[in-house]
Amino acid sequence: MKFETKVIHAGIVPDPSTGAIMTPIFQTSTYVQDSPGQHKGFEYARTQNPTRNVLQENLAALENGKHGIAFASGLAAMDSILRLLKTGDEILSTNDLYGGSYRLMTKVFGEYGIKSHFVNMQDAEQVADKIGPNTKLIWIETPTNPLLNIVDIEAICAIAKEKGIMTCVDNTFASPYLQNPLDLGADIVLHSATKYIGGHSDLVLGAVITNNDSIAERLTFFQNAVGAVPGPQDCFLAIRGIKTLALRVERACDNAEKIADFLRNHENVAEVHYPGFADHPGHEVAKKQMKRFGAMISFSIKNDDLAKAQAVLSKTHYFSLAESLGGVESLIGHPSSMTHASIPREERMAVGLLDSTIRLSVGIEHVDDLIQDLAQALA
Repeated sequence: MKFETKVIHAGIVPDPSTGAIMTPIFQTSTYVQDSPGQHKGFEYARTQNPTRNVLQENLAALENGKHGIAFASGLAAMDSILRLLKTGDEILSTNDLYGGSYRLMTKVFGEYGIKSHFVNMQDAEQVADKIGPNTKLIWIETPTNPLLNIVDIEAICAIAKEKGIMTCVDNTFASPYLQNPLDLGADIVLHSATKYIGGHSDLVLGAVITNNDSIAERLTFFQNAVGAVPGPQDCFLAIRGIKTLALRVERACDNAEKIADFLRNHENVAEVHYPGFADHPGHEVAKKQMKRFGAMISFSIKNDDLAKAQAVLSKTHYFSLAESLGGVESLIGHPSSMTHASIPREERMAVGLLDSTIRLSVGIEHVDDLIQDLAQALA
């Protein structure tokens, strides 16, 4: 089944009780049993919900996986993955990382004796050199947030497999339409399904997909035991959003290509981070592991002029100043004060995340309007 067909049909059948083509929203907290322990597969909505089950089957198919597990948010999903570790274990992660992931690793799990180390994952040899006896998880984010660096998933996962280390890829920026990490050797794929999977900025939801039965069993246990489950309304919205995932991402990628070229040629822009450029350090790897180069772009202002960056952020009309990404509408953000504020400034600067760095989530509006919007804001 091709991807464009999977988003409509994989794991989704008409409701057997009514024939409804759209999965119903089972807005219930509990289910009546025929007798104690005798039921129709559903006991309590934290444990199972028919709407969530359909979403999980669909998510698994999109990533060519066996098990899909939905959570209340991307960070709730990540929290359950990190619960697979124990005190004394260590995580190896990219040094260009989403601020919320950094915060969860360092400020939450760090308190329980789980150490995190951050390295340049664009260099597979550097990753291999940093692996220690207690390294139990390699956390890959590619393209990275917000500098759009590319990590070679296949190469890193091969190193991890030789040493028996678990790998997880945060695939949020690419979406399952552009990249499938399980096919490249990853053990686990994570999504903030709030973003491209939902696609309409109207839900908060996380997803984990794996082919490993024992990992899936543990994560399903955490999903129920910890209770970080999405409600049926959000699951329904995600199912609906997924149906147009391929169409939305294609259009957004088309727009991003033209906007990246515009920004690169603008006199007030210093550097544009976009893996679609032939001279981007990760361009060839991106070509190998992605269908297209995505719809995320970041750029900095000449002379790292924070005042100018703040002016740009306040002057756009079609690019709305807001956190998040991956919706049909275009968004503009300031990572150092918004999504990455939890990362110390010296660490941000060391990896190239400047005070004037601006991140764009390119939507599906007409590209001419989006370019005109940026042009007037940058003038």
